[in-house]
Amino acid sequence: MTQGPLTTEAGAPVADNQNSETAGVGGPVLVQDQLLLEKLAHFNRERIPERVVHARGAGAYGTFTVTADVTRYTRAAFLSEVGKQTETFLRFSTVAGNLGAADAVRDPRGFALKFYTEEGNYDLVGNNTPVFFIRDAIKFPDFIHTQKRDPYTGSQEADNVFDFWGLSPESTHQVTWLFGDRGIPASYRHMDGFGSHTYQWNNEAGEAFWVKYHFKTDQGIKNLTAEEAEILAGKDPDSHQRDLREAIERGDFPSWTVSVQVMPAAEAATYRFNPFDLTKVWPHADYPLIEFGKLELNRNPENIFAEVEQSVFSPAHFVPGIGPSPDKMLQGRLFAYGDAHRYRVGINADHLPVNRPHATEARTHSRDGFLYDGRHKGAKNYEPNSFGGPFQTDRALWQPVAVTGVTGETVTPVHAEDNDFVQAGNLYRLMSEDEKERLVKNLANAISGVTRDDIADRAINNFRQADEDFGKRLEAAVQALRG
Repeated sequence: MTQGPLTTEAGAPVADNQNSETAGVGGPVLVQDQLLLEKLAHFNRERIPERVVHARGAGAYGTFTVTADVTRYTRAAFLSEVGKQTETFLRFSTVAGNLGAADAVRDPRGFALKFYTEEGNYDLVGNNTPVFFIRDAIKFPDFIHTQKRDPYTGSQEADNVFDFWGLSPESTHQVTWLFGDRGIPASYRHMDGFGSHTYQWNNEAGEAFWVKYHFKTDQGIKNLTAEEAEILAGKDPDSHQRDLREAIERGDFPSWTVSVQVMPAAEAATYRFNPFDLTKVWPHADYPLIEFGKLELNRNPENIFAEVEQSVFSPAHFVPGIGPSPDKMLQGRLFAYGDAHRYRVGINADHLPVNRPHATEARTHSRDGFLYDGRHKGAKNYEPNSFGGPFQTDRALWQPVAVTGVTGETVTPVHAEDNDFVQAGNLYRLMSEDEKERLVKNLANAISGVTRDDIADRAINNFRQADEDFGKRLEAAVQALRG
């Protein structure tokens, strides 16, 4: 902001910003004091609704650099040559907490990345875990209700959390992640990120591939124990946000090595488990990581509200060469994210600087609505038109997927080795003895808060099905805590 006289919103100079106009000395305030009314009215409207999920977050700008040739898999322009750089904005977040919640809590972390490419913005909306609690978006509102405050008590209730997880065995894998050592990252810089969902890449020849993204932190993995997190959350609720900002301020730019797993599209139908199931990972032995980029964060936002809180991300924001998959959670998010932002920020949220494309112009026929800035001036707002307006390219961004069958509510297709417990058990068996002890302790502390035995027993049984030793130790630990 330039130096000069303070003004009203309309630009008129302000004579006195310390005292309201009154009817005589000590008299009532006058309605004609428009500066007072303007300031109070603006203050009353300074907050937009917080995100229903991922409300608590921090963000930074950065650069993505291509480090390896992946043009055999995708025609995306921003990935077209080694050394090419693209501006980015990354928003980290917790899932369940409100806007003022502490950072150091046991919760998945959002990892929402916007690429400002020359073909428009590409949003990759993931987490710091490669899997999720559910595989179908129709269950998402119910799941989030269990994580948020109970409508009667006003608090998060263990009964709700473990009742839902116990009745949703597909959550067992993610819950094992969440209550293990990586459940509470020490900072946003010291955790990995994942696209989590399966996406489509397609190349110039029209070949399609299914892919999963991995962002491996170059700072090394660091986590907090439950005891460390409890102390830190009380002492410094803003610990993660502060750490990120201060690291960038001192020039210690955090970075991630970016890789992708690639599955030829034809292999999906016969793969041993459903490759579009968000509750499962693809073993690296089957589809190894292919390194192709480096992400660095190197600039802090200048205004948290304008750039972090008003930033919007949608997994429906694709560019040519990248598209969706039949992942049922992803399919639901393609609608839900954009709709949430249209409600929360406004129909023209994409016009805000943090959200609009940097290297190209958004050319649409959408007009008017809240925050519309008149950028289209008198241009025609329909298509086709004969006045030289924007036109369609006649080339789809991604390759079509063949479908068969009848419409209706369907259970996710079962592949030969599909099972809700196998990968959770594999994860448990990969842990050291110390890691297993901490996992069991963390879960037992949480389950011990459940008031109904049937809910606790059902939750424990899911972990027993993942691994007999896991369930046996957890049951004993819960019984010891509950007396």
